[in-house]
Amino acid sequence: MNSSALQIDSTDHRILAALQEDATLSVQAIGDKVGLSANPCWRRIKRLEEAGIISGRVAIVDPRRVGLATTVFVSIRTRRHDPDWVEAFSQAVASLDEITECHRMAGDVDYLIKVRVRDIADYDRIYQRLIARIPDLADVTATFSMEEMKYTTALPLRA
Repeated sequence: MNSSALQIDSTDHRILAALQEDATLSVQAIGDKVGLSANPCWRRIKRLEEAGIISGRVAIVDPRRVGLATTVFVSIRTRRHDPDWVEAFSQAVASLDEITECHRMAGDVDYLIKVRVRDIADYDRIYQRLIARIPDLADVTATFSMEEMKYTTALPLRA
């Protein structure tokens, strides 16, 4: 099912909000929150999954508690933009687990990468691996986060 063809209503939005808050809730508990019995709630969740609106359910791990307290934002400018280079870049990014996000940007920077590491030395190890795998980089600039002031995976859903 194509998600653009799926009409979602305020009940679907409340279901999504409940799942974003706590994906471990039972279908009954979600139904109670949104005013549905278990079966209609389950059908709506299945429909949202089949449409790709719900793309997965995961545990959110606190990076500090697993030794990954340093967040680095890496700005990359490249000399090349051809499909072969983009493919090599994509593969290099995908091969490094420490890279948690990568975005192609508009403006002065071509790519912005978010990296989670133990410390600066750990980032340097990732940096060395990254530049060894990707040719024709014009500039790689790292910015270290001093404090995470807001973090959420929840989307701002409004009916």
